[in-house]
Amino acid sequence: MVEKSDKIWMDGRFVDWDSAKVHVLSHALHYGSAVFEGIKCYETEKGPAIFRLKEHNERLFHSADVFHMRIPFSKEQVFDAIKETVRINRLRSCYIRPIAFLGYGPMGLNPIKSPVSVSIAAWPWGAYLGEEGMRNGISIRTSSYPRNHANAALASAKISGQYVNSILAKREAVTEGYDEAVMLDVKGNISECSGENIFIVKNNELRTTPLGTILPGITRASIIRLANDLGYHVMEEYFRPEDILEADECFLTGTAAELTPVRALDKKGIGPGKPGPVTLKLQQAFMDILHGKNSKYGSWLEYVE
Repeated sequence: MVEKSDKIWMDGRFVDWDSAKVHVLSHALHYGSAVFEGIKCYETEKGPAIFRLKEHNERLFHSADVFHMRIPFSKEQVFDAIKETVRINRLRSCYIRPIAFLGYGPMGLNPIKSPVSVSIAAWPWGAYLGEEGMRNGISIRTSSYPRNHANAALASAKISGQYVNSILAKREAVTEGYDEAVMLDVKGNISECSGENIFIVKNNELRTTPLGTILPGITRASIIRLANDLGYHVMEEYFRPEDILEADECFLTGTAAELTPVRALDKKGIGPGKPGPVTLKLQQAFMDILHGKNSKYGSWLEYVE
């Protein structure tokens, strides 16, 4: 159950949490016609700070453009509304979910006359894959569900309907006792997890799936930059499940997952079966950035005054 906060921003005004409702015949409920973002805000010595808000806001509008949806607010208005949602709820750290969706209007697959609504909610939320997983690593399963084909889906956009693919993979993995699922592309290469990008480490070099079949993760891009700055070579190239098992280390990245180590794939240990030194170094450095402890990356934080 989501932990309630006080207010949700809906179409330009704040409403009480329990009053934030939409019609049962909203187009998005029936067809997944929505675009969204997941954003996190962290407590720092200078107050709450939203991680890479500009990039998340840009991606929200990019997703809308890909989906041929015109958001009825400017980028600046949504940017400011996200900050105000954190501020009005007096949240020190939180998860933020902006969503633009087709509302109550004509039914059917032609959405041209459907109204576009926008809402922004924020609430306290801890580690997505669990504190235990952050410390000791998680187990992942090779999903029987392949990733949506790049030619049939719009991999660069966060479109709600496409996440049915992720839901099926996640449910299968959790039902079978795993923490997360990793999906393959149509060629049998590693694509991404249900809600995270994936990295492997071998001989102090990092590999991660290139763009094309994956969502261009903002945390992924941040970790690539951070790893390069720390002197690690990062290769964006395809790899297969056996490469994960032969790797020294493996970890996932995502807004909710942050940087989560992976200890096992399909019940087989990766490296020593626990978080490795490169993963731990990157994880600590990244957490320092998120909490405003590294001024070199200060531009990645948007402070909520």
